[in-house]
Amino acid sequence: MHDKESAALPSGVSFVMPVLNEHAYLEHAVASVLAQQLDGPSELVLALGPSTDGTTELARGLAAGDDRIRLVDNPAAHIPVGLNAAIRASRYSTIIRVDAHSELAPGYAARALQTLERTGAANVGGVMRADGRTPFQRAVARLYNSPVGLGGGAYHGGGQEGEAESAYLGVMRREVLDEVGLFDESIRRGEDWELNLRIRQAGHLVWFDPKLSVTYWPRESWWRLARQFRATGAWRGELVRRFGRRNSLRYFAPPVLVLLFAAALVIAALQAAGLLRGLAALLSSLIYVPIAAYAVLVLAVALAPGGGRIRQRLWTLLVLPTMHLSWGIGFVAGVMRGAGDTVDASRLGDRNTPLP
Repeated sequence: MHDKESAALPSGVSFVMPVLNEHAYLEHAVASVLAQQLDGPSELVLALGPSTDGTTELARGLAAGDDRIRLVDNPAAHIPVGLNAAIRASRYSTIIRVDAHSELAPGYAARALQTLERTGAANVGGVMRADGRTPFQRAVARLYNSPVGLGGGAYHGGGQEGEAESAYLGVMRREVLDEVGLFDESIRRGEDWELNLRIRQAGHLVWFDPKLSVTYWPRESWWRLARQFRATGAWRGELVRRFGRRNSLRYFAPPVLVLLFAAALVIAALQAAGLLRGLAALLSSLIYVPIAAYAVLVLAVALAPGGGRIRQRLWTLLVLPTMHLSWGIGFVAGVMRGAGDTVDASRLGDRNTPLP
């Protein structure tokens, strides 16, 4: 859409949501959107991927019951493709990205519009408040909300309001999206970071408002969590290939951990075979120091106050290294050979679906 057409869009809010195999979460996510109190008109555009769990039928039923809900197809199932399809089908001048695995806090949209107006920003985001319903999911959520788990991004743990590198989900001016070219459909994960990079390069402001809050429900099983983080890491590695030093240094901590573990395994094998002796064996054993320190960190996080009951704490012992190592393995592969066609297979809903 050209700038002249964008400027002619009526004032209002278009919520856009890509959806794939979200039967357990979609109704609550949609309800949190439709409950937003706004002065002007609004709509919710769902981009429906080829779900296999009844999500599409549920979405059609919800749309039949509320004329604010509109449906578009996303046969490719990729998130940026679905987002772009929903944005192109939308009718209003402000775009609010929402996720089927999340729920907007009451007043979220109204506060975001006020922040857009007050700051003049092109994109505004807030805090992702992860939550869980099971001991496993609560363990994951606690680590999502911790700097130890996801590296201290502002939208994971809060912080001071101000200019930001990226925005969680995002409340965006449609005219700016049209100017920079919507989401890059060649990027399967990290598409929001890359879009915000282009927004900032075009001279616009990306803003973090900690008073904006979204509840996010993490993956429900260890297998899905590992697949999700491996795919996310692979695409961060791809983004490092494409954009180099524009990526924050915090993204390099998990791959360093992976390389330390790999080096420790090699050294342990050489020592066991008797190929490292004397001073060489002693010096090479220093590789175990950071590994031991990491093990102590994982244990400390699991035992720290707020860690929940025993089952949640036990899950933490597995979840934290799973997040770091899966992400790091994906990152190393992404840097070395690119992400290729890697997708978040955890969204496919089938444990037997092979990793790309």
